[in-house]
Amino acid sequence: WAVLGAARVELGRRLADPASYPRAENALRTSLKLRPERNAAALRGLAALANARRDFVAARKWGEAARKLEPKRWTTYPLLIEACAGLGDHEAVGRMLDRLTKLRSDPAVMAHTAAVYRDRGWREDAAAQLADAAAAAVDPAERAAYVERAGQLAWERGDLRDALWHFQEAVRLDPDQRAAQAGQGRVLAALGRTTEALSAYRVALEKQPRPEYALELGELYASVGMPEAAKVQYDVLRERVRKAAAHGVDEDLVLGRFEADHGDPRAAVRRLRAEWEQHPSTEVADALGWALHRAGEHEEALDFAVRATEGERGGGVRSALYAFHRGMIERALAEYGAARRHLREAMQLNPHFSPLGAREARAALARLGEPPVEAGADIS
Repeated sequence: WAVLGAARVELGRRLADPASYPRAENALRTSLKLRPERNAAALRGLAALANARRDFVAARKWGEAARKLEPKRWTTYPLLIEACAGLGDHEAVGRMLDRLTKLRSDPAVMAHTAAVYRDRGWREDAAAQLADAAAAAVDPAERAAYVERAGQLAWERGDLRDALWHFQEAVRLDPDQRAAQAGQGRVLAALGRTTEALSAYRVALEKQPRPEYALELGELYASVGMPEAAKVQYDVLRERVRKAAAHGVDEDLVLGRFEADHGDPRAAVRRLRAEWEQHPSTEVADALGWALHRAGEHEEALDFAVRATEGERGGGVRSALYAFHRGMIERALAEYGAARRHLREAMQLNPHFSPLGAREARAALARLGEPPVEAGADIS
């Protein structure tokens, strides 16, 4: 029963099918009922299920219970790393990673290490870990997953050619690598190959209907002057979020991001405040700050934007989107020097980070112009 439950969790993740999760929970709880004592396998399965549902509090609880029973079972630690990251507990993430790497060194552990390094802003170290993981992986699907993550890193640093190669290679290794197909859509759109980008997104969304893919596809349609097609994708997003909620999955983060830009910003603020109370992570801080800005609450917005972008506040990720959000908030507060600095940072990190956002960032920088020269300053 524990193995069956864990398999159903993985199936739900791979297919973006939340209907698998209630069946997974039933199997895992049946396992615990049949063996209520020392059933670490079922506890790990419940931790994985809670992570998949974005219930990081429960994931940490179940993961810690499994770790207490089997402290040297390495497979527990990636579950705890994911849960602690979702809760914004970066110190705990570091402790769990240290314990994981002492227990095992293989491609899967390298990939988990890369994810932690990426969140700390150590992009080159993360890329090296993923390259080693892909080289050491034996199974083509496993290798494809690591190559796809390397593509994501290349995309985040604005290296379109490298990102596209990685995404295409991931799909070659595993034709079911939907994240890589969505990644191709992202890069092809940035390269101006819009028809190919739309096709790649449609394939990814058809086979793995994640709401964030629908949001990205909708924004791509909007960026090329197709508002009705964009609205169709936004409706798909809402439907996927409703379906996910019916099966216990929390998609308030992506829904809040959507509402902030394309719906009701105040509704986004309410939704994301609740999300922050439960899961005070860097990505939620960024989303809440942006929603507050869109709702006209610029002062409070800046505090969350700082949390998302300052390493000492937990925001170690080098994200063009986060820098853009902070710059726009600072511009609204007439902090023009800081706004100019962060908007430039966004464009330096990845000038193609969003088909709509990058365009807005360029326009804002043009309006800000160059900093004024103080009287008497040496401009030679």
